[in-house]
Amino acid sequence: MSITTENERIGMQQASDTVAVTLKKMRDFAKPGISTKELDDYGGELLAQMGAGSAPLLTYGFPGHACISINDEIAHGIPSADKILKEGDLVNIDVSAELNGYWADNGGSFVLGEDIHGHGRLVQTSKEILRKAISNIRGGVRISEIGRLIETEARKAGYMVIKNLTGNGVGRSLHEEPHEITNYCDRYNIKRFKENSVVAIETFISTRSTVADTQADGWTLSGNKGGFVAQHEHTIIVTGGQPVIMTAQNGIWG
Repeated sequence: MSITTENERIGMQQASDTVAVTLKKMRDFAKPGISTKELDDYGGELLAQMGAGSAPLLTYGFPGHACISINDEIAHGIPSADKILKEGDLVNIDVSAELNGYWADNGGSFVLGEDIHGHGRLVQTSKEILRKAISNIRGGVRISEIGRLIETEARKAGYMVIKNLTGNGVGRSLHEEPHEITNYCDRYNIKRFKENSVVAIETFISTRSTVADTQADGWTLSGNKGGFVAQHEHTIIVTGGQPVIMTAQNGIWG
């Protein structure tokens, strides 16, 4: 969507605060020994308390309030009573929601407890690349150039990117134009970021894979060549200068 009134800005900020606070509290709630369903139920309660509805549940009938992906799962992991969190797990929580007609999205990967498997560098790299990508977004910048930046920075760090998962516009629905904010330079994409537009920017930084494949459950995505992926995401408003980070309360850079 494009922000044209103060009421729209306030509505988007309230929705963004809701998903950001939920993500932060879910990350703080996560601990070894609980199931991903327990974690998801907690997130669902938080959204309900703030009057919001889970976006993937409302939009796609997703079997959970948030997507919770563990270790070699990239995204869209289904919360389950059988998935028990363990020390050192690479955990990704993606929270998107609707509040009073406005939709916002954010997510982040983290290592649970002690980094006994060495995922910390991957997570930190993903965070740093997202920060750099967002700092270079303004009205008139080609979307493909931000993709080039993300992939270039990933390669510098010894990683690659997932090419079939993208950021997108958001605001009056979960997914809006522009739909293809890729993590690489798509030379066929000549679109530019528009001032006052709302977009969800996300990184998918990978150790081995470049494509996310859907698993047998119809939802969970894993890498075509294995390995691990870290994802971080903010909802932002594009401006003529530095973007406004609407989901800053999630603390993924804290």
